[in-house]
Amino acid sequence: MTRKHAIVDAAPSLVVSHGADFFGEDRHPLAAVQALGPYVENAVSYVDRPTVAPLVKTLEDLSDRTFPAADAAQLSEQLLKVARNRRIKPAVAGLARALADAAARAAADDEPWTWTITA
Repeated sequence: MTRKHAIVDAAPSLVVSHGADFFGEDRHPLAAVQALGPYVENAVSYVDRPTVAPLVKTLEDLSDRTFPAADAAQLSEQLLKVARNRRIKPAVAGLARALADAAARAAADDEPWTWTITA
């Protein structure tokens, strides 16, 4: 029996640049990244929700994207708020932290941060 069907039927994922692996990329399950939106919205106060609205919209409508370094820095700060929230589940906090770290590396290098959807 071959495992080829398991490889072909792999779940779609989001590959982000400036990741922590050898190739400078991180791969996250697409469904997990899409589920991050409500956590981002609930991690900030009601008054601050308009500031995270672009990030929530980006997480809900995932597609290939490129964020300038300045936007990556802002996204990193917002994702760190989610990761540091003590009421957030550890798996969600870990995902938010990984995305925040990649965004911070892109901003520090003054390079665009890219998201690519893979099947």
